[in-house]
Amino acid sequence: MRVLHVDAGREWRGGQNQVRLLLRELAQQRDIDIRLVTHRAGELARRVAPSGIPIDGVTWSLGLDPRAWWTIRRTLRTFRPELIHVHDSHALTLCRWTRPAVPLIAHRRVDFHVRPGSAWFSATRIVAVSRAVNRILIADGVQAGIVTVIPDGVDPAEIHANASHPLGIRARLSLPPHTPLAVNVAALVDHKDQITLIRAAATARALRPDLHWAVAGEGERRHTLEAEIGRQGLGDRVHLLGYISEVDALIREANVFVMSSKEEGMGSAILHALALGKPVVSTAAGGIPEVVPPDSLVPIADPAALARRVVDMLAHPVATTLPELFTAKSMAQATLALYRSLV
Repeated sequence: MRVLHVDAGREWRGGQNQVRLLLRELAQQRDIDIRLVTHRAGELARRVAPSGIPIDGVTWSLGLDPRAWWTIRRTLRTFRPELIHVHDSHALTLCRWTRPAVPLIAHRRVDFHVRPGSAWFSATRIVAVSRAVNRILIADGVQAGIVTVIPDGVDPAEIHANASHPLGIRARLSLPPHTPLAVNVAALVDHKDQITLIRAAATARALRPDLHWAVAGEGERRHTLEAEIGRQGLGDRVHLLGYISEVDALIREANVFVMSSKEEGMGSAILHALALGKPVVSTAAGGIPEVVPPDSLVPIADPAALARRVVDMLAHPVATTLPELFTAKSMAQATLALYRSLV
């Protein structure tokens, strides 16, 4: 079976790590031939290359870059795939423009609404990473029969290996060795809602004065978050770390992993925390309740509730485990079953 995967790959994100893991697992199957079209200088191409999967690289500088369309079209002629699997909306639109004569699978990892007439309605099948994403798609008019729920998955062994080298985040922040630390790993964008996390830190200051909060990620909301930290007088308590490549080591050094999102397809960073056995506190956004137990959830945009739950979790930590359903192996097996149903 020949399957062409397409991802714009212009910036590294959690979804692209899922693409990497999926490709790696699928490449181990003897009856499947994988090829990837992506940004030739992107992080996805760099991280997939060691697996030996052929990559057709392109300078993908625009969302709907005509050079990417041309590369996809050329690859369709030379590789002759039996399936096309796309991983972002731009890749989906460009593939649709090639008018492929084979099934087109589109992966949906966010719980944002779908605009009427968008390319998502042209897919042969849509893979939704959670039941929450599935509900949004159906509510927006996508036929229920074309959606398959396949949760994202991670590699626990890889996560533990990545976390094995100490980051020493407390020393980097000039904090005492046993300082309680709540960690958030997410892009600094609106739907991750770190404003709520900062306001929770303000409430928690009275409940647990020694608690510090570390946020790993970059994004368009950084200046807004810095301003909020200043208004709340939390410059010595909330630490915006910027982009951290050693996220697993950072999570391992946390006392609690925190997510404050108001929209979330599933929250793959939470899977890393679960794999490392870390207590998790999160808002009940999108697909997160399908991963995190009810006792670890708080309402969306409720700083006081988030603060109380984090402080309670510090006092009475709840050990976590990663269910097999959320492993890369399980994700690949379900995806392969979908492929075989279409070919």
